[in-house]
Amino acid sequence: MAVVLDALASYLQDMLVEMVEEEVHLLLGVPDEIEKMGIKLGDLKRFLADADKRNIRDETVQSWVRELRNAMYDATNILDLCQINAMERGPTKDKGCFNPLLFCIRNPLHAHDIGNRIKSLNKRLDDIEKRSKAFNFNLASYEDNTRMVESSLRTRRETTGEDEFGVVGEKIEEDTRSLVDLLIKKEKNVHEHKNVMVYAIVGVGGIGKTTLAKKIFNHDIIKQEYEKRIWLSVNKEFNDIDLLERAITEAQGDLQAARNTKAALERTLKEALKGCKTLLVMDDVWDPHVWEKVLEPPLINSLARGSRVLVTTRHDMVARGMMAEVPYHHVKKLEHEDAWSLLKKQVIGNGNNDEKNVDRLKEIGMEIIAKCDGLPLAVKVMGGLLRQKNTRQRDWEKILNDSIWSVSQMPEELNYAVYISYQDLNPNLKSCFLHYALLTQNTVFYDDNIVAMWISEGFVHGNSTCDLEALGKDYYGELIARNLIEPDQLYLDQAVCNMHDVVRSFAQYVSRDEALVAQKIEVGLTNKLNSQNVTRLSLECKESESNELEWSSLQANRSLRTLILVGKMKINRGDSLLSFPCLRTLHIEDGNFDALSKSLVQLKHLRYLSIRGSDTSRLPKRIAMMKFLQCINISYCKSLVKLPRDIGELRQLRYLSLVDSGINSIPKSFGGLTNLRLLFGFPAHVEGDWCSLEELGPLNKLMRLDIDGLENVSSSAFAIKARLREKVRLSYLVLKGTSTRRGPHRLVKEVEQQQIQKVFDELCPPPCLETLLIEGYFSQQLPKWMMPTKISSLGNLRNLEMEDLPYCTDLPDGLWQLPSLEFLKIESAPGIKRVGPEFVLPHHHEHPSPMENVGSDLEIEVDECSGLERISNLPNLQSLVIFRCPGLKVLEGLPALQRLGLEDYDMKTLPGYVRNVNPRDLDLYCDILLLASIAKGKSSPEWDKFSHIKHVKAYAHDNDNNIGRKWYVKYTRDPFSFKTNISLSADASGDETEEALLDEVEQISRNEIEEEHVNVEQLRE
Repeated sequence: MAVVLDALASYLQDMLVEMVEEEVHLLLGVPDEIEKMGIKLGDLKRFLADADKRNIRDETVQSWVRELRNAMYDATNILDLCQINAMERGPTKDKGCFNPLLFCIRNPLHAHDIGNRIKSLNKRLDDIEKRSKAFNFNLASYEDNTRMVESSLRTRRETTGEDEFGVVGEKIEEDTRSLVDLLIKKEKNVHEHKNVMVYAIVGVGGIGKTTLAKKIFNHDIIKQEYEKRIWLSVNKEFNDIDLLERAITEAQGDLQAARNTKAALERTLKEALKGCKTLLVMDDVWDPHVWEKVLEPPLINSLARGSRVLVTTRHDMVARGMMAEVPYHHVKKLEHEDAWSLLKKQVIGNGNNDEKNVDRLKEIGMEIIAKCDGLPLAVKVMGGLLRQKNTRQRDWEKILNDSIWSVSQMPEELNYAVYISYQDLNPNLKSCFLHYALLTQNTVFYDDNIVAMWISEGFVHGNSTCDLEALGKDYYGELIARNLIEPDQLYLDQAVCNMHDVVRSFAQYVSRDEALVAQKIEVGLTNKLNSQNVTRLSLECKESESNELEWSSLQANRSLRTLILVGKMKINRGDSLLSFPCLRTLHIEDGNFDALSKSLVQLKHLRYLSIRGSDTSRLPKRIAMMKFLQCINISYCKSLVKLPRDIGELRQLRYLSLVDSGINSIPKSFGGLTNLRLLFGFPAHVEGDWCSLEELGPLNKLMRLDIDGLENVSSSAFAIKARLREKVRLSYLVLKGTSTRRGPHRLVKEVEQQQIQKVFDELCPPPCLETLLIEGYFSQQLPKWMMPTKISSLGNLRNLEMEDLPYCTDLPDGLWQLPSLEFLKIESAPGIKRVGPEFVLPHHHEHPSPMENVGSDLEIEVDECSGLERISNLPNLQSLVIFRCPGLKVLEGLPALQRLGLEDYDMKTLPGYVRNVNPRDLDLYCDILLLASIAKGKSSPEWDKFSHIKHVKAYAHDNDNNIGRKWYVKYTRDPFSFKTNISLSADASGDETEEALLDEVEQISRNEIEEEHVNVEQLRE
């Protein structure tokens, strides 16, 4: 069940409440039937929690659940149709967009038909309820479920940076060292003929194979040893074309030249890695074919000798099939104390639970760990579940004694720990969790899009005053806190997450009777599509396979409510969307959508439409007929240059993304979208005496807003009409002119600069704003609302980024009066000479200086500010990162500085200002000549500049071979340690040429590297 009955019943009840409020039930002539449906749903809800629970494993219940679910789906469609046909009659003054009396007078036959359908549906519900008595459902579970909803979302885990919660114990460190040594070992004799050797990590699902492989992949010695490193998540449903494309991307090859045929992709991959010593990690392999038939042919004779393949798999037979070296590395289960350490880390999380209280429950915790059978994933999931509970004995014992642990003959897909955590979710969150497993694994889905899907499906719902986006983010955060999804560290603010295969298998098993997920075009897929009649379908197709699956093969699934399609399919003339009249969510990415766009308007129930990156050149002219549309995502649709004229009539639209599409203008009716919460890529443009900014005026529910092209606005009077100050829910704002950073610089005349400033002056944000990004601002002074006398109104501002400010000369001192400021980024602002206030006021306890008002954990990043001379007088600054700022001379007045990052490959010597600050950590990226000088240690002319700092890490890249951080110097002041992999002769002089130095550096012996590694490990211990 991809939707949970209890959640669906609640959603239906909300729809009925809306109908009663609008008096539809009276005017349809069936007030008793509407009331009866509400009562019937209330009666059913008493045991739906137990029905949902038993449906997972009890086949006798599954048929009954399926029938009830379909009846409720039909009910949602009936209620939709009633409102759609009413709304089509047009708005009236007294009833807004819906006048049921006028509707019924004009449409007596339709009103009669709707009434009959409701009566018929109630008869079905009566029969279904009578049959429920045969199952003896448990009514007590309803009360448990109600309490669960009330207590849900109690705790959160905020993760920043790399999540180390899943890495515990000395065993994984030993395994990492052992496998690193094995991979870099020079084989002789029998293996001399082999360029590429395969090694295998084997273990059951959830035992930590991927964690171990990641530690190896990111190990310093591995980075130094291999010119290129490639990580490929393979999974059970791998796709040849997709795998080759991802390998080319990881190898930094030319994917555009490959033309998406397998032969062309193989040639491109071979060219990208020719002669390179490479480490290829293939994670979660189920079929040796992926190596033998897909990746080995282009790689085996093109990689340099010493290249390695590291595979993780659950089965020895896969390792054998890939001719992996024996013995394979079998990952062992966690030791008891390591498992307890991992569990405790999860429970304590961000400090919600006291460690002493948790330690008192160790005995029960160890019993729970024993039931997890030493599997790290199970322990983490249990830890995420226990974090939601009070640290009380009875709460932990309830989990320990859960009846699920004792179920025998559990299907392989049903992991016990995930099962117990799933049952603890509230009904709506269960539906969100199951839906997440529908998302294709090799596609990036951002949290905003996922929440929009959940809202469109009805999993996140409430009354008109409810902030659904915030509630959806809470659901998303709880899935993270419970370790059911894990943040991808490549993306900030947990915007993208991954789901472990064990967790995904569980969710797809639970949803198996109504959802189908296929990551590739497999044998028998067409037959499965024609016979199963699913309600939710997720497919991933690649262009070379487009002839294997035709659009018509999907059309037997007339009850489809969700369709997620990534890639192209074969679409013939006459194919359309008409076969899916119940569709509510349509996500087509990188596909050929143009042929289907004409029939789009017929999808009356559609809430979510994303055609991101598709080839479409048009949206339906009559898009206003799609009354329930809540989300439209047309980002990266380059051929789409015009929005439909009547788009402003979509009164329920909540999300609209035009980012990097061909849209550069909007219709004058746009201001009718008064329900919009998220708006990205909004183009500012002027037509005569009208400006698109005027259309933003009525949109007072906006929470996130991104405006492009502000240099096109010819008068500040237009900006006033945007009424940004009135948008009391706005927390995220982007104000952009057209950036010139990556193109030819255009000289902006002084009169244009003044005009731009006047426009920005009238775009003053509301006090609730938390994130502000200004890009492409061509004026000497920042907007007046950033001046000292005005900026105090932005007291909630946490993140401020300013990029491409070619004429700006000063940062106002008012910036340092922002009490909530956590992150400040200044990029490409060559006229800025100073960061920080000009002087420090005397400190008085009663009246703190302005600088002490600024956020207590301030981070600043400055990038390519060529005129910057000083950063000073910031007593709360914790982290400072400086990229390519050659004019910087002074760092002072930074007593709280903990981390200093410095990156500049043109500097010939360390800046003198380094000796004037005392951070805990210095991270330095420079060229090889400067690093070689630093590597001389105490005899280096740079020594007195950095020797006072506690930890120093300095790196240089090997640009010729495209190896990042190949050379390094690592220094610790106390206890003293100085390590480098640069080996210099005693008579090396400052006059030595770079070429000679590089030649000498290349002679580093493997013994020196291994010795350095051992020393570092000893230092850790």
